[in-house]
Amino acid sequence: MREAPSTPVPRSICWSFAKAAIFVIFGELTHPGFEVTTREMQKPITSASADAPVLRPTPGHTPNLEKRFADFATLPESLDYAGRGDTGFNFYSARGALEKVLPFRELRDDAKSHALRLSAAGIKPGDRVALLAATSPEFLKLFFACQYAGVIPVPMPLPTAFGRREAYIDQIKGQMTSSAARMVLGPAEFLPFVQEAAKDLSLALVGTLADVAALPEGNGTLNPGRPGDLSYIQYSSGSTRFPTGVMVTHATLMANCHSMNKYGARNTEGERAMSWLPFFHDMGLVGFMLGGVTSQSSIDYLPTEDFARRPLTWLKIISDNGASMSYAPSFGYELCARRVSTMSEGALDLDLSKWRVAGIGGEMIKPHVMQSFAAAFKPYGFSEKAFNASYGLAECVLAVSFSDTGAGLLVDVIDKEALEDHRAVPAANETDGRAFVACGKILPGQRGEIRDENGVVLGQRQIGHLYVAGDSVMEGYFNNPEETAEVLKDGWLDTGDLAYWIGDELVIVGRAKDMMIINGRNVWPQDIEWTVEHIEGLKSGDSAAILLTDASGAERATILVQCRPSEPADRARVAAEVRARVQESVGIACDVVLVPPRSLPKTSSGKLARNRAKKMFIAGEIVALETPVS
Repeated sequence: MREAPSTPVPRSICWSFAKAAIFVIFGELTHPGFEVTTREMQKPITSASADAPVLRPTPGHTPNLEKRFADFATLPESLDYAGRGDTGFNFYSARGALEKVLPFRELRDDAKSHALRLSAAGIKPGDRVALLAATSPEFLKLFFACQYAGVIPVPMPLPTAFGRREAYIDQIKGQMTSSAARMVLGPAEFLPFVQEAAKDLSLALVGTLADVAALPEGNGTLNPGRPGDLSYIQYSSGSTRFPTGVMVTHATLMANCHSMNKYGARNTEGERAMSWLPFFHDMGLVGFMLGGVTSQSSIDYLPTEDFARRPLTWLKIISDNGASMSYAPSFGYELCARRVSTMSEGALDLDLSKWRVAGIGGEMIKPHVMQSFAAAFKPYGFSEKAFNASYGLAECVLAVSFSDTGAGLLVDVIDKEALEDHRAVPAANETDGRAFVACGKILPGQRGEIRDENGVVLGQRQIGHLYVAGDSVMEGYFNNPEETAEVLKDGWLDTGDLAYWIGDELVIVGRAKDMMIINGRNVWPQDIEWTVEHIEGLKSGDSAAILLTDASGAERATILVQCRPSEPADRARVAAEVRARVQESVGIACDVVLVPPRSLPKTSSGKLARNRAKKMFIAGEIVALETPVS
C-alpha cells in the first residue's frame, strides 16, 4: 500500500547498528554478521532453553467463540471480546525462536490495569501519549492502555527507520510538538533520543512500561470512549512533506477492519497471519495488529530490524506455523529472492503451501520482482496465485482496494507515449510499454472516482487524480485545518495519486506531485529510477530522479545515483552508463550526479524520499562525489 516487530535490541545498541539494520533491507550492506547461511535456516525453531518452560504460540482459533469482523463500537470492545478466546500475539527472534506469547486475555487485563494508572497520574481522556512503536508486548499494552483510558496514542518510529541521528530527532520532535503529547513512552534503550528531542517540551513523563506499571492505580477510571471519538493519531511517512497526523476514530477504524478482513483478505476461521512490518506504519499497525484484534486472529511477529538481518526467517516462521496471510512491500520479496538465489534448489526446510494471501503494498509494485520470488520459492510450495495486490493510505485508515484472493497479479502493459498523454493504451509489445499491477476493486463501504485537472470524472483507461469517499475516510489532520481543507472536499479525499480503471480494477500510476515535465513531456521519475536499478552494480533505491534549476532558470532532469566504486575511472563508467541507459530507455538527456552510498533518504516505511533528497542536495547535505568527465 502507499503508503508497505520485537524483542528489544541490546541496551548497548549504537547508531551504526541502527543504520546497518535498515540499510540491509535495501541491499546496502554486506557485513558478514548480517548474512544468513543455509545451515542457519535449517536449524529448527526453538522456544526456550532446556531448563525453561516450553513456550507455545497461541492457536489459530477458539472453539465455541464466534469469529467476528470488527462489528464493534470501539477498539476496547473488540479486545474485550477477543480476550474471551485463546488467540493472541507471538514474538519471535531473528533466528526464529519463540520468545514471548501475549494472549488477548492477558493484553486486555494488563491494558486495563495500566489505563487506571495513567488516569490516576492525571492523564485525561483526549490527551495524547506518544509511543515508540517497538514490535513488543510492551508497546501493545501501552497502546491499549491508552484506548481503555480514552487517551489518544501516537505511534512513533524507532531510530532504526532512519539513516541519520539528526533526522530521527527532528522527526519525532515534530510529531511530539504537532500532537501536543503529554507523555512519551518506549523502550529504555531509545529514550536518550527522545530526551534530546523533548528537551524544549513540557512533558509529564519520558519513560517505559515499567515506569507506568510503578504508578499507583489510585482513583483512576476507565473511559473507553465512543464510536466518534479518536482512537489514535497515525503520522504519514513524510515522503513528500513533513509528516501529518491522521485522525482515526473508532468508527472509521472498525469500518476499515471489517471490510478489509471480510471482503479483502477473506479472513476465515483458523487463519493465521505473520508480519515483520513496523507498528508505526499503517500497514503494520492496522493490517497486522488492530486487524488481528478486531477479528480475533493470532499473529506471529518478527522485528523489522531482525527481518533486515535474516529475511528468510520471515518465511521460516510462515512455514513452521502454517501462516496463511502475510504482507510486504516489493523490496521484502526482492531481498528474499536474492538471498535464496545463491542456494541450491531445496536447500531450505520450508513449506509455503498454506500461504494463501501474499500481499504487496507500501510502494509501487514491480512485476519482475514478484516473478523472481515466485520462481525462487515454487519448489517450497509457494503459488504465484497467492500474490494479492492492494492499495491504501493512512488517510483511509489503511485499505482502499483489494485484489481477489487466489487470482494472482493482473499486469497491464501500457504504451509509453500514450502514458505521457495520460492515456492507458495497451502496448503492442513489452519493449514499447510500461508494466503496472492492478490493485483490485474498491472495498465495500468506499467508492472511488478518477478525475482530470478540472474535476471531470474520467472513464476507462484515462489517467487522472484518484479521489476516495466512504466510511473509512479520515476526519482530518490533527490540529491542521489548512492541510485538511486541501485534501478533503465535500467528503471526498484527494489521495494525491494518479490512477486509471481497467473495468472495476484500480491501477495506480504514481504520485501526482512526483511527475516531471521535461520538454513538454510528462515523465515519471520511477521510469528513470527503474532503468538505473537494472544497471549492474546498482540496486533498488540507489537513485532519485529530480528536477534542478540551473543558473538560467531552466529546469534540468537530474538523477542522483549512489555510487560505491572509489576509483575515478570506475565512477566515470557508472555515470556514463547511467546517462546512456536513461537516454535509451526513457528518451531524455539527464545530468548524472554520483553521491556517496547510503546518502539518499528513505521514509520511515522504507520508500525513497525523493523530495527530501532534492532539498538535501540543494542544501548541501548530500554532497556530490568527484566524477571525471567521460
